[in-house]
Amino acid sequence: MNIDINRADPAAGQLMPPAHRVVTPSPLPRERVSTTDAIDRALHAAEAKFTAGLSPAGLALAMRDWAVHLANQPMRRMDLARQAMEDWAAIGRITLGLTEAQTEPTDGDRRFAHPRWQDMPYRIYKEQFLRAERWWRDATTGIAGVDPAHERMVSFMARQALDALAPTNIPAMNPEVAEAARTSHGQSIREGLKNMLQDTAVALRRQIDLPLTPGRDVAVTPGTVVYRNRLIELIQYAPTTATVRPEPLLIVPAWIMKYYILDLSPHNSLVRYLTSQGYTVFMISWHNPTEADRDIGLDEYRADGVMAALDAVSAITGATKIHAAGYCLGGTLLSIAAAAMARDGDNRLASLALFAAQTDFTEAGELQLFISEAQLAFLEDIMWRQGYLDTTQMAGAFQMLRSNDLIWSRMIRRYFIGEQEHPNDLMSWNEDATRMPYRMHAEYLRHLFLHNDLAEGRLQAGGQPVAIGDIQIPFFVVGTERDHIAPWHSVYKLHLLNRGPLTFVLTSGGHNAGIVSEPGHRDRHFAMQFRAPGERYLSPEDWRRAAPIQEGSWWPALRSFLDRLSGEPVAPPPLGREAAGYPPLGAAPGIYIHER
Repeated sequence: MNIDINRADPAAGQLMPPAHRVVTPSPLPRERVSTTDAIDRALHAAEAKFTAGLSPAGLALAMRDWAVHLANQPMRRMDLARQAMEDWAAIGRITLGLTEAQTEPTDGDRRFAHPRWQDMPYRIYKEQFLRAERWWRDATTGIAGVDPAHERMVSFMARQALDALAPTNIPAMNPEVAEAARTSHGQSIREGLKNMLQDTAVALRRQIDLPLTPGRDVAVTPGTVVYRNRLIELIQYAPTTATVRPEPLLIVPAWIMKYYILDLSPHNSLVRYLTSQGYTVFMISWHNPTEADRDIGLDEYRADGVMAALDAVSAITGATKIHAAGYCLGGTLLSIAAAAMARDGDNRLASLALFAAQTDFTEAGELQLFISEAQLAFLEDIMWRQGYLDTTQMAGAFQMLRSNDLIWSRMIRRYFIGEQEHPNDLMSWNEDATRMPYRMHAEYLRHLFLHNDLAEGRLQAGGQPVAIGDIQIPFFVVGTERDHIAPWHSVYKLHLLNRGPLTFVLTSGGHNAGIVSEPGHRDRHFAMQFRAPGERYLSPEDWRRAAPIQEGSWWPALRSFLDRLSGEPVAPPPLGREAAGYPPLGAAPGIYIHER
């Protein structure tokens, strides 16, 4: 569903920003390139279909760097040769029954958990693979002189090749496949073939059918769309208490997926939880960009996204102070906006909560694998041709980072064991991806991931540089223990960028599940510690040893943080305020959430 707001019926509600909003200039004209450059870019876009979006030049440079340095280290090669001979000798002894298998998978690798992997001949297959995996890990890491980015790339490619050839992915070598076929009298193979045909039909349609529908199954917290422009809809949620705190809360989600990660089902909706605690909550819902939005930049996301929403919240509620929270990329953008507000003397923010959001990108996790000059130039050529980064291209990159769980294990269980998937709300949301505009995504990757401009004071907002250190309000920062998108060590670096009051929370779970951690959720814990202004810096490891661990959800800690910085409850504000230029435009979740 694509919606052109420029052609929408004006009678349906206000579509353009009110007169008091300062709107950024119109997008720049489409970039002009020579015919030869256009041909080169088209060639790169075609190449990407066969390289999973990875730059062939970047791969070649990484492989050469690794190979040349390894070739110049004869003793290291001798050690690798000795290790290979010892591995083959050990496998021979296991085959002859002279010794037991002894190599164990790495932490988190659940592929060989089934007890039948201890039986012959499966334990030989397992042992061969695990020893090969260990050998290639030793061969591709720790080679003196190799650029760290090249080492990550070579190690990644070796891991991808090995994972594809793992015995768990070969039905004849996987005891779980054989056992399922035997116990089901062949029905598992029939069901697997049916699953494969269904998935193929969906892929040919090139359209994802979400298991759960936004507005019906998920994103169902009652509310009203009170503002819309070409980039956002702003949702104001209905109060559930007789009185509310005078300071509303604006939530800025990431635009790489739909907003409702924080409003999934009623039982695990952070929005519903906060409204039940007496807060007026607003949420941004991002427009899903098309080719026409190719030249919308990162600063326009700040101005026409965060700042436009803040203006609306101020006008509707009349509040002089506003709490703000951001998740993932939305938290990074919110940090940029807060720094620009501090620079310009805009004191409307009462606090800043960041959930799995980075402000320093020197330890930006597994995504650094795709961040190099060669890779970004290649990616920009892909986006230049179509005007955006497609959802399938983004999904492919994330799946490659976790190919064991998201590709190979799923393939075996669905196509060879015949298991049916039972998607939950989080899995359904994970399929509801959005596109990324060419200009914005290129600026985001270059300025933040590649050059770390925000942390180092070079990033500009509104034509002037911003600094996180200028922000003079309390922070509430959440990292998650198993985050591979925004590792908690990276999120923790905010301690170095801002010396003001900062509450840091480290919670169990990963990038998504660690944030969706409602009270009552089993097996949840978190550690939390407050850093007062002027206190000495603690390293992440020292912080973790010092911070007490608490059982349960971290959400009540967020509520307590907001309560301390909020006034006495008052009557709830109206849903929208037509007199201020923000009439109600329709029920939540709005129309942008349905754009495909």
